[in-house]
Amino acid sequence: MSTREASAGEERLIESRDDLVEPMAAGEKPRDAWRIGTEHEKIVYSRKDFHAPSYDEPGGIRDLLKGLEEFGWSPIEEGGKVIALKGTDGAISLEPAGQFELSGAPLENLHQTCAETGRHLTQVKAIGERFGIGFLGLGMWPDKARAELPIMPKGRYEIMMRHMPRVGSLGLDMMLRTCTIQTNLDYASEADMAKKFRVSLALQPLATALFANSPFTEGKPNGYLSYRSHIWSDTDPQRTGMLPFVFEDGFGYERYVDYMLDVPMYFVYRDGKYIDAAGLSFRDFMAGKLSVLPGELPRESDWIDHLSTAFPEVRLKSFLEMRGADGGPWNKICALPALWVGLLYDDAALDAAWELVKGWSMDEREALRDAVPRLALDAPLPGGGKLRDIAGQVLDIARSGLAARGKLNESGDNETGFLAPLDEIVESGIVPAQRLLDLYNGEWGGDISRVYEESF
Repeated sequence: MSTREASAGEERLIESRDDLVEPMAAGEKPRDAWRIGTEHEKIVYSRKDFHAPSYDEPGGIRDLLKGLEEFGWSPIEEGGKVIALKGTDGAISLEPAGQFELSGAPLENLHQTCAETGRHLTQVKAIGERFGIGFLGLGMWPDKARAELPIMPKGRYEIMMRHMPRVGSLGLDMMLRTCTIQTNLDYASEADMAKKFRVSLALQPLATALFANSPFTEGKPNGYLSYRSHIWSDTDPQRTGMLPFVFEDGFGYERYVDYMLDVPMYFVYRDGKYIDAAGLSFRDFMAGKLSVLPGELPRESDWIDHLSTAFPEVRLKSFLEMRGADGGPWNKICALPALWVGLLYDDAALDAAWELVKGWSMDEREALRDAVPRLALDAPLPGGGKLRDIAGQVLDIARSGLAARGKLNESGDNETGFLAPLDEIVESGIVPAQRLLDLYNGEWGGDISRVYEESF
């Protein structure tokens, strides 16, 4: 989740609908300025006994953050505590229970993305060795109950944790126990944004299936392949889901603004502190009627904050965020941006992907999304068959899009090789969670602690 820094200087007030549309419209970029942003979270654990380190304990999360400053990262503080880092490779932040996230810099190609990921992992492993800390690439804590997990000292998390149980039964699991890989991509125009939004929403269940990697809860199989994806189905219905309006005629920035105005607020950030506004209306805020700040109008940063508090399968800010994938090991991180860059950054590939999904009804899209957490590639496909039946075709479309980009590394290789881990999954028909379950039921003999040998 986003890490807030104090604003410098006077901010523009939000006074009209145009002000709400502006951040999205400002995201429009010519093709040669399109970039790739990759975010990946990982579970942090003590190698000694596999517990989740707290922020303050010796060799815990604070020490991990401070150690990384040796690599040129600059600290970001809240309440006098370092809660994030920023540097040339983007930002490092903390999820609510100490899950460690790199929000990578906007990069030109996947070769740079994979190099950035490699640098990050080299750094965290070096500091982790010093403190006896390990990292696990999964979509969810495999063996921890909520009560066993620490809470990081970030004000927004206190507010969200109070509010989550009011609106869903699994929101605290989302905050405390899950990890994801995300890809952030650009668009050229409102029409380009809409087409990319539709294609990526329709195919988000395929990404969920290919990266399904959360089959355990509190040490036992949970009956799902992506329990992380299932968790979103009962987190908060007002800020999650497949967004049917995206597929309606005329969809654009203003319609997304309408959606966000219907999403209740979480907080307002003032003078370095988070003010609890959970459940209140941004519309009231615009009218100067927000009960916790009476008479005050929202600032531009308040709207940017609010945009970050919706959690649909694809999210629009000043770029599009692909949000469907579980966290995973290093060798799969670069495969997610490869999939979406291949599908969305080449016109012919984007057209081909849309041709594949445009006939699906909203009910069929919803049914596919609902089936994928349990069934992954075996989920029923609209029109008959299973999701696995189109997986290879989608990867071929992505491969053609990557080849057309012609982004080469020093050895003359294009970006298509980053799809290799997904090709292996489609060829075998076995997603990561199924491999873990096979180990659990076989070689591990039901001993979930063996999962920690599956290093990041």
